[in-house]
Amino acid sequence: MALFETVNIIGYTLYFGFAVLLLWLSRIPRTNAGAGCWGIAIFFSFCARLALSFSGSLFDINTAEHIYAFFISLEKCFLLLGAFRFFSLPHYTRPYLIVVALAMLWLASSWLVDFSRILFSMGVGLFNAAALLFFAIIAYRERNTIPHKVMLWIAIICSCFALHWLTYPVLRFTDTWLVPGFLLGTAMAVLLYLSLISAVLLQFQKRLQDAEIYALDLAYHDPLTGLNNKRYMTTLFDQALILATRPHQMLAVIYIDLDNFKPINDTAGHMVGDEVLKIIAKRLVDNTRSTDICARIGGDEFVVIATQLENAEHANQIAEKLLQQCCSPVDTGHYTYYLGASIGVSIYPTHSNDLNQLLQHADTAMYEVKKNGKSGFQLFGV
Repeated sequence: MALFETVNIIGYTLYFGFAVLLLWLSRIPRTNAGAGCWGIAIFFSFCARLALSFSGSLFDINTAEHIYAFFISLEKCFLLLGAFRFFSLPHYTRPYLIVVALAMLWLASSWLVDFSRILFSMGVGLFNAAALLFFAIIAYRERNTIPHKVMLWIAIICSCFALHWLTYPVLRFTDTWLVPGFLLGTAMAVLLYLSLISAVLLQFQKRLQDAEIYALDLAYHDPLTGLNNKRYMTTLFDQALILATRPHQMLAVIYIDLDNFKPINDTAGHMVGDEVLKIIAKRLVDNTRSTDICARIGGDEFVVIATQLENAEHANQIAEKLLQQCCSPVDTGHYTYYLGASIGVSIYPTHSNDLNQLLQHADTAMYEVKKNGKSGFQLFGV
């Protein structure tokens, strides 16, 4: 029995550590609520093992066994409640709580009525096995929720653990199986909660990565149109220069200012104006190449950086194509609007090697178009 006590002490020491870790993780803002339930679950398992340690000193064997069964059944209850919360399955909670209430009632009755130990052990084993098997099914169905196949690993552990709990009556009444079975159960519980902790940490990592991606998206993209913003355009321009420095390669900065857009906002409202901007942005993307850069830098101002050009005439052709897209009727579903665009073009390296200077030159050319009646394009310096 010395080995049994040693295994029990190791078990409840590990369980207490897991409980503290999971409960601490649950206190981190926006951590999945399942972590807290699993922390409570493993704490009940710690209490169950502690009850066994006091068997023979504070409690008789029968009382200790009932206390152990009570806490270990509560552990399985919170284990599954944690799964429902972790995987957002609230529809399972109410019927499961009814089953739990019936199981607790059966445990209380077995203590008061003094069921036979064999019948009692079979009931405890079946309840715990059923709970673990249900968890295994949930983990397998949700195996793609968390990367690294940790959910599949949890499903396998729970399935094996469920089979182990079916041997509980044998474990309680066969001395030769008591210590090996208890050791195997402890090992499975440790593996299960290590896997659950891994799942919580992996989901926490995924949440941080998603938040970082979202923050970067806000920092570098226009939230309305989805185009690059001016900050990201500056970053991408450096990469575009690598292509532009190849022999006989040029780069064009095309500055687009929509004509007749302000009246749409004034008469139809900003929601309609936003819809018009999104349609124009999509046209710009659809009519440029994947190597080109499309950005929105102001209310109705866009910039296209066309890369890998052979000559200035090529830039004019792109500008003319974009002008046609801006001048085509814009149908928002309720009304059709007719806009135009004043477009200025500057060339790298002819006009400058600096993006800000190129933008300024393209802006100057665009205002020349405005002065000459709008809806056209002009190359800087022409």
